[in-house]
Amino acid sequence: MADYGQFCSVARAHEAVGGRWTLLVVRELLCGSRRFNDIRRGIPRISRTMLSERLQALVHVGAVSRIEGEHGPEYALTDAGRELIDVVSALGTWGQRWLPRHAEAEDLDLEPVLVDMQRRVRVEALPREPLVIRFEVEGQRQPRFLLLKEGEVSLCTQNPGFPEPLCIRTGLAALVAWWRGDVSFAEARRMGLTVEGPRTLAKAFPDWFERYLFAEVEPVAKA
Repeated sequence: MADYGQFCSVARAHEAVGGRWTLLVVRELLCGSRRFNDIRRGIPRISRTMLSERLQALVHVGAVSRIEGEHGPEYALTDAGRELIDVVSALGTWGQRWLPRHAEAEDLDLEPVLVDMQRRVRVEALPREPLVIRFEVEGQRQPRFLLLKEGEVSLCTQNPGFPEPLCIRTGLAALVAWWRGDVSFAEARRMGLTVEGPRTLAKAFPDWFERYLFAEVEPVAKA
């Protein structure tokens, strides 16, 4: 942990939570992840060693508690950790407003997008019968599957055995641009995103989700 040698609370707080990856770990905990692998799924480029170090550091400063769960260690934000929601929210709003957004030129991972979609399903808007959405994304070796049923929303690498009426075929840039709020769903379709399946379900698909938390923040930065 860097030591800036300053009395200032900004410097001292940055020593505690300003390290690479740290606030992304906090973001995952704020979004409901509790187990090591779930946290890492939302931050796929962090190494297991680094994630372990960041969690230990957050426990050390009192922002996170480590408990023994039924299936192994779990992590939860303390009162101090939950107060970081304002920091994370301010960063998200600032980044959405001021940083240029060109999904086609960005080095992006698929998993964090699908994890966020899983988190933001509008359960009350889903069809009554369980179903699976198949995602086929250009450049990905394997499809992903999103199980939608009452009481469970799961992101899977294989269909867990339910009807698969919808298939989303897309480039990652089009999916990100829609989810992040850069473009409308109609514009994403013009970018190459397709929804294959019964017309009624295909039309309803975008309304099954609350889009990305900061999707409504209008950009200021220009190319």
